[in-house]
Amino acid sequence: MRALVIGSGGREHALVKKLAESSLVESIWCYPGNAGIADIAKIPPLSSSSIEELVSFANANGIDLTVVGPENYLADGIVDAFRAEDLTIFGPTQAAAQLESSKIFAKDLMQKHGIPTAHHRVFTDFGEAQAYIERVGAPIVIKADGLAAGKGVTVAHDIATALEAARSTLSGQKVGEAGRRIVVEEFLSGQELSILALCDGKTCLPLTPSQDHKAIGDGDRGPNTGGMGAYSPVPVVDEALREQIFTSILSPTLRALRCEGMEYTGVLYAGLMLTESGPKVIEFNCRFGDPETQAILPRLKTDLAELLLSTCHGSLDALGPIEWDSRACICIVAASKGYPGSYETGFPIRGLEEVEDQRDVLVFHAGTAIHDGQLVTAGGRVLGVSALGSDIRSARDLAYEAIGKIDFSGMYYRKDIGWRALGG
Repeated sequence: MRALVIGSGGREHALVKKLAESSLVESIWCYPGNAGIADIAKIPPLSSSSIEELVSFANANGIDLTVVGPENYLADGIVDAFRAEDLTIFGPTQAAAQLESSKIFAKDLMQKHGIPTAHHRVFTDFGEAQAYIERVGAPIVIKADGLAAGKGVTVAHDIATALEAARSTLSGQKVGEAGRRIVVEEFLSGQELSILALCDGKTCLPLTPSQDHKAIGDGDRGPNTGGMGAYSPVPVVDEALREQIFTSILSPTLRALRCEGMEYTGVLYAGLMLTESGPKVIEFNCRFGDPETQAILPRLKTDLAELLLSTCHGSLDALGPIEWDSRACICIVAASKGYPGSYETGFPIRGLEEVEDQRDVLVFHAGTAIHDGQLVTAGGRVLGVSALGSDIRSARDLAYEAIGKIDFSGMYYRKDIGWRALGG
């Protein structure tokens, strides 16, 4: 079959790599792609990134399966547009994708259907938000309602920070129109956990757990980013906890959406906090995580194309258990200086040849491009270096050894990915 992956980051590079291993896939396209993806997938010469043009391309080139990476396409209704042309596409409809595109929609759904999450209030007026924040105190969490590329959340440990986050978000200064409504949310303490599950509308099939590192700095300090690294599996998650998450969160969410008239298909990504009173939802995403995918897919032994097609065709219940490599995987993100704020691009990237030849090491391109025949930086998150090892410590050691061989001007990466699993 012919596959099309939409997106340009490390997540899409991981998806393309894994699909290329499938005996079901004869050719892969990716748009807009990046310098690394271009080595294994064809990049369509499209004049725009519009949904209409992508639909036309899929029709004209006999694409049998389209996989959507970025959330903005889902929020804009790409799945509805493809299905209107009888094209097979992996992802939820625009209505169902509100689970990610609107924090308020997600919170209302969870509250209505008894899915455990933090207490919250919604505000459009700064004065009202200010009064509430000053009354309840800190720590407290401020979230933009709409999509903000992982930068719409502020975990405020004092009232001054919370008020500034509420002001700058509601004014549009921080994340534009996505922040004109905010959720002010109870601060939850515990370990964070990412659970991605394949859903075909009626069946929910969880993937192996992973843990993301959202903050820019070591020890989870500094502003949130799109993700600075991840690892899988997560030692704290045993079979009992997996079952609890499935029965109290994943399965009820699928039922809740169905009750609201939405058949959810694609990836249901639950970002959870493991609190003393049990797992609670921090947020839902409607697509593969980034960089969680770069820590999960290297461990996947089951054919990814088969899993995605079964999801699209509503036949997940006919599949056997998903097979996983018993080894651990860790991904470390190399970012541009200044990210998640402003940063410069166009710097040459050195050292990749040696790293890509290392056994059990995978390099996923994100913000990269070719300029005058040279690989250069072209984004905030530039590369993800993943490594497999017999346990998390050995995977981490190999990943840090590998990323230490790569260099570009202003290159930054966290030095503590996996610290919770290793006890600090």
